[in-house]
Amino acid sequence: MRELILLRHAHADAPASGQDDLLRPLSATGLAEARAAGDWLREHALLPDRVLCSNAARTRQTLAALGELGCTDVREEAAIYEASPGTLIALADVHRDARRLLLIGHNPGLEQLAALLHSGQSGDYRGMPPAGVAVLEFPVEAAIEPGVARLSRFWWP
Repeated sequence: MRELILLRHAHADAPASGQDDLLRPLSATGLAEARAAGDWLREHALLPDRVLCSNAARTRQTLAALGELGCTDVREEAAIYEASPGTLIALADVHRDARRLLLIGHNPGLEQLAALLHSGQSGDYRGMPPAGVAVLEFPVEAAIEPGVARLSRFWWP
C-alpha cells in the first residue's frame, strides 16, 4: 500500500488589515495543535518519505512545529495554496514514487480531496478542521483518482 497523509495547517492568526494572506502566521493555539499533530504522527509511526508543503507562512510553521519526522525530502510547493482537488491529485500523482507522502495545505482543497479520493465525490464536504490529519491508503500500482483510496485514519486536536 501507498499512503497519502493530508494535514491541514493549524489555526492561524486573523489577517491584519491589508496583510497578504500568504503571510498569516500560526496563532499560539495553532502552534500547540501542530505539535500535537506531530506527536500523533510519531505515535502511529506515520513518518513520511516525502513532504510537500504549501508556501504560505502558516503551513510552513505547521511543518516546523510538527517536530522531527525523520524525513529529509521536504519540498515547498506553491501550487498547493488555493489548489483545487484536481490540482492536488495531479501533484500527488507526480510524487507517486513516495511510499508515504505528507501534503500540508489548506481548505477547502484538502477536505474536498479527502472526500473525492475516498468516496468519489467532493460536494460540499466540510470535515477537515485546523491541524486535522487524514490518512488515505492506495494500492501500490493504482492511479490516484476518485474513489480509489481507503480512509484508514482521521485525527484532529
